[in-house]
Amino acid sequence: MTSYTEKLTMGICKILESSPGVTDVMFEEKRPAERHMIVNWEQKNGCTLPDDLKNFYLMTDGFQMSWNVKLSDAPIQVGSIVINSISSLSRQGGSHTHSLPNAPSLADLDQDTDEDQPHFDSRNAIFELDPCNGNGKVCLVYKISKPGEVMRDPDIWFLDRALYWHFITHTFIAYYRLLLCHLGLPQWHYVFTSYGLSPQAKQWMNMYKPITFNTASLSEEVDSYVNKLDPNKIFKSKNKTPLTKKKLPPLPAGTQKMNPASTKHPSHTGITTRK
Repeated sequence: MTSYTEKLTMGICKILESSPGVTDVMFEEKRPAERHMIVNWEQKNGCTLPDDLKNFYLMTDGFQMSWNVKLSDAPIQVGSIVINSISSLSRQGGSHTHSLPNAPSLADLDQDTDEDQPHFDSRNAIFELDPCNGNGKVCLVYKISKPGEVMRDPDIWFLDRALYWHFITHTFIAYYRLLLCHLGLPQWHYVFTSYGLSPQAKQWMNMYKPITFNTASLSEEVDSYVNKLDPNKIFKSKNKTPLTKKKLPPLPAGTQKMNPASTKHPSHTGITTRK
């Protein structure tokens, strides 16, 4: 079972466990999906799953992995890798189900006229593959050429929180490799957007560089406000050294301390002026 997990995760568990500050690398083992579950999903949605994604579900019905970083003696979750199960591969679209009757749907908010971009109307069938920990959604996007025709060969797109689409890959296996190589770092999907990563995400990228990370891609402007922290030094225990105060040498015998007030405001008592 250990070798199976290493093959499924491509060995990133060992990479994370050997990284400084990383704790609680957790991988949730899932049972394989039954073939009839995949067939039922395809018949229900009128789509054919690509072979690489179908083979993935026949190995494990979804994927879930997380890892923490210990800061100030309290672990916080940093990395998260999720792929929805076949039952959670739900369609995204313009339905008003479980909402107010007059509430706008995603199709109503879709104002992009670019035909190359996915749409929430009848032109595409969109299914959520990865919830991205609330930072967006990774979706399987099918193009609908004719109503009632079985859809094949979906692409994988990233939908950000502003409802803008960004293309990632043509195949699931390529996305799966990207997912593992980026170690589930926060907001890593924004690498594929025109506006890029947030400063916080860049900081995590700088500390725990993904396997595909290229340091030459960081511009001088990014380097100017991203702290180059060394995790090996951050997570070491630091013993504070007590401060020592220097003592002034004693004054010679017979001398008195000068009153500062007397130097600033000299007294004029006893001085007369002659005209």
